[in-house]
Amino acid sequence: MTARRLDEIYGLLFAHFGPQHWWPGQTPFEIIIGAILTQNTNWTNVEKAIANLKSAASLAPEAMHRMQPEKLADLIRPAGYYNIKAARIRNFLAWLCENHNNRLQNLQNIRTDTFRQQLLAIKGIGPETADSILLYAFDRQVFVVDAYTSRIAVRHHLIEPDHDYHQLQQLFQSNLPADTALFNEFHALLVSLAKQFCRPKAQCRGCPLEKLPHSLDTELL
Repeated sequence: MTARRLDEIYGLLFAHFGPQHWWPGQTPFEIIIGAILTQNTNWTNVEKAIANLKSAASLAPEAMHRMQPEKLADLIRPAGYYNIKAARIRNFLAWLCENHNNRLQNLQNIRTDTFRQQLLAIKGIGPETADSILLYAFDRQVFVVDAYTSRIAVRHHLIEPDHDYHQLQQLFQSNLPADTALFNEFHALLVSLAKQFCRPKAQCRGCPLEKLPHSLDTELL
């Protein structure tokens, strides 16, 4: 039942929104930095920070690793929480340098479960950021979930409100084909739905999922 419902939801969302072309980024490293910067901000601000890094010829592991913390923080200032995010980026770069010789290519052969645990051990990298790096930068079969996914899943009776990150992720991974392109597109479509219709105060009229069984909870984030 859940697999059929997810398939129906995906079909309705894709028909309404079309392909989302996620994740914006020209290189795996740019995607990784974007995944860290996008925490607690919108993508427009991340784009400004990424543009600053490119203008400074600093969007590469070696160059960013050599950069003074203050300069890095200043370049990523548009993304907000810039001192905190600069520290998180530097934590990632320290791990990459110390364990993988500053080469993203050295990460390609790490098992996905091991890779994920290593990312989660980096201070400031949580499950959503780690999974975004795995899926979007390395094409691993990991479904990314977030507050948007949770809101939609609860309202459409796919999961109980008191679920945790792992349970929500397993809902999708256990009921969908293990396909990175599908995981990528589905997550992006859910984000579009949450931003345009399934907001904290829902805008159900015209929603592509309007006719599916659902209920609203005004306390959902």
